[in-house]
Amino acid sequence: MFPTSELSISALASAYAGDALTLAFLTPELASRIQFGWTITIHIIFAALSVGLAPFLVYVTVQEVRTGEERYARLRAFWTKIFAVGFVMGTVTGIPMGFMFGTNFAAFSTTAGEMIGGPLSFEAKMAFMLEAVALGVLLFGRERVSGKMYALSSVFVALGAWLSAFWILVVNSWMQTPRGYEVVMEGGVPIAKLTDPMAAFFNPRFPWMYVHMQNAAIISVTLVIAGIAAYFVWQNRDSDVWRTALRAAVVVLLVTSAFQAIHGDMYGRHVAETQPHKFAAMEAHYETGQADLHLIAIPTDLEAITDPRADNLYTISIPQLASFLASGGDPTAEVTGLNDFEYDSPPVAWVFWSFRIMVGLGFWFIGLGAWGTYRLWRGDLYEDERYLQALMLSSPLGFVALITGWYVAEIGRQPWIIQDVLTTADGVSPPLSSAEATFTLLAFVVGYVLLFGVFLYVLKRLIDEEAERHTVGIEEDDRPDSPGVIADD
Repeated sequence: MFPTSELSISALASAYAGDALTLAFLTPELASRIQFGWTITIHIIFAALSVGLAPFLVYVTVQEVRTGEERYARLRAFWTKIFAVGFVMGTVTGIPMGFMFGTNFAAFSTTAGEMIGGPLSFEAKMAFMLEAVALGVLLFGRERVSGKMYALSSVFVALGAWLSAFWILVVNSWMQTPRGYEVVMEGGVPIAKLTDPMAAFFNPRFPWMYVHMQNAAIISVTLVIAGIAAYFVWQNRDSDVWRTALRAAVVVLLVTSAFQAIHGDMYGRHVAETQPHKFAAMEAHYETGQADLHLIAIPTDLEAITDPRADNLYTISIPQLASFLASGGDPTAEVTGLNDFEYDSPPVAWVFWSFRIMVGLGFWFIGLGAWGTYRLWRGDLYEDERYLQALMLSSPLGFVALITGWYVAEIGRQPWIIQDVLTTADGVSPPLSSAEATFTLLAFVVGYVLLFGVFLYVLKRLIDEEAERHTVGIEEDDRPDSPGVIADD
């Protein structure tokens, strides 16, 4: 038997596996970073689902109460179930992240506890509770409360979801551009003391990050709505319920994706001013001087993927455009290269390729929105098979763009966990061993894969149930390539 003080995973690993296995473990910093990155990759899907779906729920619920039309009732019932499943999964995948601050990043929690504790408490006690209670009314109260109260519950659900994102992004944006604090030493440990909460909460990054993230969530969910609507319209061109959803999604997609491109351009200029090393990593710009913007970059070999310098890539670039964007209009402006920063560069390949995936998908979404709006104006939106198939295939791509955009923001900040205040290496829990960090990383990878699999299974069940309701009454010959489906719309 091991004494209690020795009952740690690292002790067991050393005892039974030997030094060779111990050396194979990841460092506590790297394992903790991957673990947090992996968990947020899964969790952010459900968080964005709540944020992006909430405005659509308000629209269909208010329309249902105002008009009494069955098509809005069907859409509200279906998407409220999706929202509820996403809310539960977001809660299950989000709670462990709070504990990781203590298990994996205790030094960061000690330094920034005064700053992050308040907003995270507001998120749990204000936003989460409001959203949870109102969602209960929205799920089970259609026949139990008045129409106005029912419509109001959808507004409260949306308010709770958006408030939750507000407080989370207050914390994250402060880590990018910290303000309203002073660092004091207590027992040899740096502590960030709040001196101006308003300056800390509404730091320079917050409005950029909040608008960009919320709009990205709306785009992601709009693509899911459009894809599912396209699937049902493809089955039955006369479905009034899903034609309504498809029309709304196409118009919203065009407006929000175009806005995201304009806003993203201005956001990039702000990043160049406040985090020039992140901007340099986005362009793999190593030497200080005028910078080109690489529109398309194709790696020539494996090394070019892992170390994306322009010389190692086939690129289609616009000369001096990165200088133009960084300076706000001067194509000859000097952009500081990664080699001239005093601290280590972030993992450039992750930032460079994530940025290109995000931007490339963004332009695809604008094209999809314009294509659908043109078809809607021509009056043949529901007859364009290629467009319906493109929407179905594009359903998950909004979340891909959102996740890669998050990688640009978070990985591009490295080596800092709080910009210019605390490095990630110094923020890791001092007692955490390599074995402990590696084993918990593996546990979280397996656990979150299973959770995401459960979500996909439930989502498929809900779509199948809607398909059964959707197809009742359609003659077999009316359905393209799908026998026995009938419509009740």
